[in-house]
Amino acid sequence: MYAIRLEPGRELEDVLFQKMQEKQEEERAAQERYRAGRSWLFVKIARWSLHLGFLVGILIFAFADISKYGELKELEEELAKRPFVYDAHPLIDMTVLDEARAKEEERERLRSMQYYAEETADTAGFDEEVISKYGIVIDINSSTVLAARDGRTRISPASMTKIMTVLVAAENIAEDGMEDTFTVTPEINYYSYSHGCSNAGFGDNETVKVEDLFYGTILPSGADAAVSLATYVAGSHEAFVDLMNQKLESMGLSETAHFTNCVGLYDDEHYCTCYDMAMILRAAVANPLCRQILSARTYTTSSTDQHPNGIELSNWFLRRAEDKPIGGTITCAKTGFVKESGNCAASYATDDNGCDLIVVTGMSTSSWRCIYDHIALYRKYMPDYDPLSADTTKEEAEAEGEGDDQG
Repeated sequence: MYAIRLEPGRELEDVLFQKMQEKQEEERAAQERYRAGRSWLFVKIARWSLHLGFLVGILIFAFADISKYGELKELEEELAKRPFVYDAHPLIDMTVLDEARAKEEERERLRSMQYYAEETADTAGFDEEVISKYGIVIDINSSTVLAARDGRTRISPASMTKIMTVLVAAENIAEDGMEDTFTVTPEINYYSYSHGCSNAGFGDNETVKVEDLFYGTILPSGADAAVSLATYVAGSHEAFVDLMNQKLESMGLSETAHFTNCVGLYDDEHYCTCYDMAMILRAAVANPLCRQILSARTYTTSSTDQHPNGIELSNWFLRRAEDKPIGGTITCAKTGFVKESGNCAASYATDDNGCDLIVVTGMSTSSWRCIYDHIALYRKYMPDYDPLSADTTKEEAEAEGEGDDQG
């Protein structure tokens, strides 16, 4: 009886055990399917992440490249307004971007040194009453070009060169150097007279103060004084010219300006632009000694054996302009003349409200007309000028006078 009961129990146990094994197998299979599915999903996600990352990388590179291109185009537009040579194409050579950035850094350096001014949307041309073929008006305080007429075209600076002469000399003499003396040699005088230059009037072997050489260089535009000053400072005229060109380079003007003499004699390799000369005058005005020399209307040199009463010198630009109302005062000026440049001049004016302007012009028809070009430009851009204050009838007659061309 018990044996009969036990057999069905074993069969049931076997069935249950078999069911349990089948269930365990199904669970293991389900787990394997789950793990396989999860691994497949991970692989898919990894692949899509890789593809997405690659795509994002391409987009970042593309946008960065576009950004660089946009930045370069902006720099190109800015640099197109500067006296820089900039011809390379960004799509051909991306190193141009580095060059552009270097030039932009140089521009900022020059701006900080104040040897810089830029055209703006408000930069105007010259009115017809201005005769000079070339010219520029610069607001020192804002470092902007207010007006220009071929202001970045190469010209012969003639005796405007002597502004650089006194600037370089002032920067290369000792504090007590003005009391030193220098003997004007016959060779120096021969150089001046043989080239038909203006002269201060120092005689052969006349020993004069260095201070007299400064004033003699600017007021009468004396070549005898300029070459003597150059020789005193550097030992020779040629060595001094090297200093002048080094100064041009330090001011960032060497791409458009180069000097071969300290006098302003015409030479194919002696040139600058009105913009360059404006920057040179700006530097000179900032130098206390140069400003003092350039603002003197008259000066009498020290007594010597050859000139016991000294030599009376005059800055004819300042003296001719001093009674012409402009809404301010022309405080510094230097004229120039050679056939190739016509009458030219560089001047600086200021008013009581802090307006500071520089005007440089070239290729006018006479010394008087050149001065009146400057007066006309100051009257237009000096804010306090009153048109009723000028005697235009007298001025028109005076402007037609020939005057004396000064070198």
